[in-house]
Amino acid sequence: MALSLCNLVSRNSLAPLPIGRLLLSTRGLQTFSLPDLPYDYGALEPTISGEIMMLHHQKHHQTYVTNYNKALEQLDDAMNRGDPSTVVKLQSALKFNGGGHINHSIFWKNLAPVNEGGGEPPRGSLGWAIDTDFGSLESLKQKMNAEGAALQGSGWVWLGVDKELKRLVVETTANQDPLVTKGPSLVPLIGLDVWEHAYYLQYKNVKPDYLNNIWKVINWKYASNVYEKESA
Repeated sequence: MALSLCNLVSRNSLAPLPIGRLLLSTRGLQTFSLPDLPYDYGALEPTISGEIMMLHHQKHHQTYVTNYNKALEQLDDAMNRGDPSTVVKLQSALKFNGGGHINHSIFWKNLAPVNEGGGEPPRGSLGWAIDTDFGSLESLKQKMNAEGAALQGSGWVWLGVDKELKRLVVETTANQDPLVTKGPSLVPLIGLDVWEHAYYLQYKNVKPDYLNNIWKVINWKYASNVYEKESA
């Protein structure tokens, strides 16, 4: 999983995401940096407060990046030393922190200020696919909200496209597992972060209110662009 996560980011650079810049150490080891947000921290208010966005980006996402890079360096060292025991021990840290970096890099692009199209319903091929696979956009929202509210502990709710079956799917993943852990043909379109750090300062323990409101700033244009590319 460690190498597959690294390869996933390297191969796609999470395109079309402006994911963190790739950095090269003196040994040629590929590491990652925190991506900039495409909007100000307060741009999603009142749906998501500027304080939450700042802490979420600067503290939580940065921690995943820092710890992912640290684990990659330790992995590189262990492999150079021929230390399989350490390589195995590092897998959980690589999966958790690498997944956190992947997921949050998608999440920032899934959001947009209202005055920049946030919340505007999808049109074109994605809109038609949602109607076909879920009945309506409202039915999709209700399904994802229900899945998120029922998710025990921390994790994510995803709208993805299954490239093999050529249909949309809703999936949940625990902790920081990326959608690809549910199947290699799944590509994320929308990911809702249901970790408490994504909403607690504003919504307290009322997670359903957070899930209901976040649709007001969902960037369906981004999701549509990914869908059209991946379903072509």
